[in-house]
Amino acid sequence: MGQPGILYLCATPIGNLEDITYRVLRTLKEVDLIAAEDTRNSIKLLNHFDIHTPMTSYHEFNKIEKAHQLVEKLQQGQNIALITDAGTPGISDPGEELVRIAMDAGIAVTSLPGAAACITALTMSGQATRRFAFEAFLPRDKKERLQVLEELKHETRTIVLYSAPHHLLKTLEELHEVLGNRGISVCRELTKKHEEVQKTTLEDVISYYKDNEPRGEYVLVVEGKALREVEAEAREQWESVSLEDHMAIYTGQGFPKKEAMKLVAKDRGMTKRDVYQALLTEEA
Repeated sequence: MGQPGILYLCATPIGNLEDITYRVLRTLKEVDLIAAEDTRNSIKLLNHFDIHTPMTSYHEFNKIEKAHQLVEKLQQGQNIALITDAGTPGISDPGEELVRIAMDAGIAVTSLPGAAACITALTMSGQATRRFAFEAFLPRDKKERLQVLEELKHETRTIVLYSAPHHLLKTLEELHEVLGNRGISVCRELTKKHEEVQKTTLEDVISYYKDNEPRGEYVLVVEGKALREVEAEAREQWESVSLEDHMAIYTGQGFPKKEAMKLVAKDRGMTKRDVYQALLTEEA
């Protein structure tokens, strides 16, 4: 058997067709096969750039079985490009399964960078960008959805979510119910003619979309929980525990008394000296 082929993850535009790279165009022309999430959608892109490479479908409903078929072709020496409907394959789409199965089979996988809606929205949101948590679409199952929202309640990083227009208002209301009135940037129709970013609050944007029908695809960039709130909540939890019992938790874990005192002081937002004095008072 000859040299195996390479799996190329090719980012395609999320709206504006000029956002495709020269490298992606060249690769799409040179590979033996293009695996596309929706061939009906992708043929428009290929026709626009005069690309005539054979295509096959690779989507949510055939992602495991088809992945094994594609890996067989790769093992036979064919080079395959994976494209999604829009953006970077593997981000919130079945591409991650093909990558996993290909790598497990020893196939070389490379990613050709380009558009990604989550990064595009984050960078133009006006929210903090250094640390962020990407959640994609919230789960459809009600129990799973509530579980994810509860986890996000304590998230201090900026949160990035996707939403379809018909779910937008419900998603915003659920976020408000669980997270409170956080800052949010609502990004829609990214890179397209009617691109828009609203930097606002959850309360105000809910009010807006009760009067205005959501149109287009949305990326929601939500402010993370302020660290000061997290620290205040943690301090509140310790208020019901006596200083002696609090010290006993750490000394019981093997911490020396001085180190335990330092940890107690940090938990309660006190100085080490204040903890020492308070303990003396309790003992007296």
